[in-house]
Amino acid sequence: MKQTIRDFDFKGRTALVRCDFNVPLDAEGNITDDTRIVGALPTIQYLVSHGARVILMSHLGRPKGEPKKEFSLAPVAADLAKKLGRHVWFQSVETVLGDEVRAHAASLAPGDVMLLENTRFRKEEDDKDKEVQAPFARQLAALADVFVNDAFGTAHRHHASTAGVADYIPAVMGFLIEKELKYLGEALENPKRPLVAILGGAKVSDKILIIENLIKKVDALLIGGGMAYTFLKSEGYEIGRSLLDADGLGLAQKLLADAKAGGVEFLLPVDVKAAAAFDNDAPSGICKISEIPADMQGLDIGPETARLFAEKIAGAGTVLWNGPMGVFEMPNFADGTIAVAKAMAESGAVTLIGGGDSAAAAAQFGFAGRMSHVSTGGGASLEFIEGKALPGVEALDDKPV
Repeated sequence: MKQTIRDFDFKGRTALVRCDFNVPLDAEGNITDDTRIVGALPTIQYLVSHGARVILMSHLGRPKGEPKKEFSLAPVAADLAKKLGRHVWFQSVETVLGDEVRAHAASLAPGDVMLLENTRFRKEEDDKDKEVQAPFARQLAALADVFVNDAFGTAHRHHASTAGVADYIPAVMGFLIEKELKYLGEALENPKRPLVAILGGAKVSDKILIIENLIKKVDALLIGGGMAYTFLKSEGYEIGRSLLDADGLGLAQKLLADAKAGGVEFLLPVDVKAAAAFDNDAPSGICKISEIPADMQGLDIGPETARLFAEKIAGAGTVLWNGPMGVFEMPNFADGTIAVAKAMAESGAVTLIGGGDSAAAAAQFGFAGRMSHVSTGGGASLEFIEGKALPGVEALDDKPV
């Protein structure tokens, strides 16, 4: 078990908090989705109320080690100040750390909050060599008494600000990471049964480790999205011009065999919505999987498949979803994804969405607020489901035995 912010006395101490403020911005620099900022508030508010001096840090986008105005965290600082109802000191400094930044950090009073500039303005931040990261990590650690990691979205990365800092000062997790680990961990290790997992996405090879791990844990596995056609092809169906992961055909056959051997119900589409082109306005129609026209491509699961998936979800105790059922960004091919999200929202089960496109779809169609938990970290949640250790969590201090 790792230590949390409840295990540390912050009164009069300075907390360096790694958040995930990697929020989308429009052309004018306005935040278009503040979900990640809202997710960080409980930890920040706890620290402020417990007398901590708070220094926040995050990355934004991919500036590739170069200071770029469009990747500045200035909009985040302004939004945070409004949400917290207090001043958030911020200075855009190309080096992230400068004399004025260090001086302000040293002058903070209990309850004060400041935000550092985008950590990825420094090339050392995400260098693959930990020794190259180390000097920047030491500079960050020198600002504070304790490191608080609350950025689940980057917990699968060993960066200076997500794991390296923990080499130099005590390190604990914030409420967001604690919540993520609780929901995902219980879903995989001690779920309310039956446990149903729903997977979409493009390639079987991209999800091989996830499927292999889930087959050992779930009662039923539902497959939609682009990867479904590789499974269907491996079963001998003609899929027209549908997406095919040719390198994944052998994997698909093996996974189907593994599921059968393990007594796991493995549901593939029985019908699809196929179109003449990858275009919302292309001629389209519903067809059985045995009747996909040679000149068409499947872009969504069909209504019968949606009904079967919804029935399986309705009878579940826990539902874990990662990956849309079709090209939901196009309205004509969003019905399958909407049906899955609606079934989850109405199921009464513990419902978890593993971030990424699934989270975006749930939010877009108005179902996110009806889920038990929507992960803030697509890549991190995927690696956790795969059974991999997350460097940003592993680096934190263990609770005393």
